[in-house]
Amino acid sequence: MVPEVVQTMARAIWSGSLSFGLVNLPVRMYAATESHTVHFHQIQRGTSDRIRNKRVNERTGKEVPAEEIVKGVDAGDSYVLVEPEELDDIAPGRSRALEIGGFVDLDAIEPVYFATTYYLGPRGKDYAKVYALLHKALQETDKAGIATFVMRNRAYLVAVKAEADILALHTLHWADEIRDPHDEIGDLPGRTKIPDRELKTAVQLIEALGTAWRPEDYHDTYQEQVRRLIEAKRKGETVEKAQEPPESTNVVDLMSALQASVDSARGGKKGKKSGPTQRRRGKGHSAGTARKASRTEDLTELNKAELYERATEAGLPGRSSMTRDELLDALSGSGGRSHAKAS
Repeated sequence: MVPEVVQTMARAIWSGSLSFGLVNLPVRMYAATESHTVHFHQIQRGTSDRIRNKRVNERTGKEVPAEEIVKGVDAGDSYVLVEPEELDDIAPGRSRALEIGGFVDLDAIEPVYFATTYYLGPRGKDYAKVYALLHKALQETDKAGIATFVMRNRAYLVAVKAEADILALHTLHWADEIRDPHDEIGDLPGRTKIPDRELKTAVQLIEALGTAWRPEDYHDTYQEQVRRLIEAKRKGETVEKAQEPPESTNVVDLMSALQASVDSARGGKKGKKSGPTQRRRGKGHSAGTARKASRTEDLTELNKAELYERATEAGLPGRSSMTRDELLDALSGSGGRSHAKAS
């Protein structure tokens, strides 16, 4: 007998009432993202002993129990001490209200203000119509509802907007949390005169490298390398070091670098047609070109920059986010690296 698979729903991290005008919509909030970062433990070198952090008195070096620890703010010649209970007394509490005070154009919210994204769902089927109504209205007007609410003893400024077929809540940074770039960056260029020829070529390069936004084409190659490193060390093997970053473009060679980049980008797009049909054919065409290239030269002798150039000529999708090994595998076709070595 095959055991029944029970699919568990995600646990809501907040629930309350979203209101706009006199309309109230009970909602639940869910995390929209999760981290795929590899988490390491601290181990003493040469052993399998875990390292534990302890709270110690910096003067005596002795460990201090949690109940004897209070919070303090440096006031210059002394510390202002605050008891945990005092913070609890002034905390606004866990609010159940998410009241939209107004609706703004989405384009008016600068990207730097966006912090974390959550999903909002109706708290039961009875509220599906109100939920769908707000979603459709936000979609039609291209606006976001701005509200404040409290969660886990902290106040948040948020924007509620329509995304695909759901309502999303984006926490926003407060205005006084946004740093002025002119105060942070001392060497920002002023009004720099850009020659028309260089600007025109730069625009051509951007247009030549234009592509559809498909987030699934991009992946965290560093975390993949971390996992490869862990697996290689588990097997007693080694992994190849990453390539050094390219040198900065010399201002004298800027025009030639721009033009070479445009020529390379255009060369990789020769014969391509836009649209879904081309995307379905593109992989096969690219793989065929790649296999042809792998038969005429030993790809394993090329560095990452040279492999990327071959990938551009072959029109390989997602090449900008590939590692050297991935470029090599893709250019070698279905035969893998052994195919490249045998060519």
